[in-house]
Amino acid sequence: MRARRLVRSALGHLGGLLLIVWGAATAGFLAVRAIPGDPVDVMLGVQAQVSESVRDDIRADWGLDQPLIVQYLAYLGRLVRGDLGTSYQLREPVAQVLGEQLPPTLALACLALLFAVTVAVAFVLLARLPGLRGPVSTLELVLVSSPTFWIGLVLITFLSFRLGWFPVAATQGLQALLLPAITLALPVSGILAQVLRQGIESALAQPFALTARARGAGPARLVLHHGLRHAASDGITLTAYLFGSLLGGAVLVESVFGRPGLGRAALRAIIDRDLPVVLGVIVLAAVLFAVVNTLVDLLAPLLDPRQRGTRAVLA
Repeated sequence: MRARRLVRSALGHLGGLLLIVWGAATAGFLAVRAIPGDPVDVMLGVQAQVSESVRDDIRADWGLDQPLIVQYLAYLGRLVRGDLGTSYQLREPVAQVLGEQLPPTLALACLALLFAVTVAVAFVLLARLPGLRGPVSTLELVLVSSPTFWIGLVLITFLSFRLGWFPVAATQGLQALLLPAITLALPVSGILAQVLRQGIESALAQPFALTARARGAGPARLVLHHGLRHAASDGITLTAYLFGSLLGGAVLVESVFGRPGLGRAALRAIIDRDLPVVLGVIVLAAVLFAVVNTLVDLLAPLLDPRQRGTRAVLA
């Protein structure tokens, strides 16, 4: 029975992942095809002087002369084989283009997520000190309300130009990654801190917290060992959704700091109407989002034993 439940759970997660990727690919395909203009003009360039027969040959080579449903089915068929197409502008496979840009973006998003969790936990602990709840809540609200590009410009002005702690423009090394990651992490940390604090306050109102106090648990142990553990389940679930916002925020952060990555590649592809690259970014972002949510779904029962019991009953 246990093996059957594991197989059923694995198939369910795989089906959900495929459904998310299919939905994102379909929505992206329809969206880019709805953009006015001729993709052939993008491939040839604005100044190109070619005959209409040459344009027709290019459309036939790329399948742009086929009905929309035929193009869609052909695209799904290539997608199943792992073929994301070829960039109109770069004349390179989209998988290769994205593969070169993915590592910098993943490094930025993962480090930003680490910073966001660390800052959020620090905010939660500071808010429990006498007289600090109000100022900490105000700071969280300011961070959540501040645009990412504005935070990046402020940090560059003070930490790079005035104090010289970080390089103004660099793409290599850990030091060049720290300031963009902090910029990306601060708005996320404000949201995460609010969720964690509410979860901890709810947990400390439960009977087990009274029992822990009766056994001599101090305030710090009560929050870190008991309250934070119970609040972590909601926090990790939210973190999975926030990871998607980190990938989206990378577009602005990479532009502000002049870093390579998926964000700048997507922005350049949108400006150049490089439709295969735009679709490739959409599909890749959907895959990353689905994988992160699947991992979180598998990790949640390890943190919250109540979920293990609920799933066993449902199975």
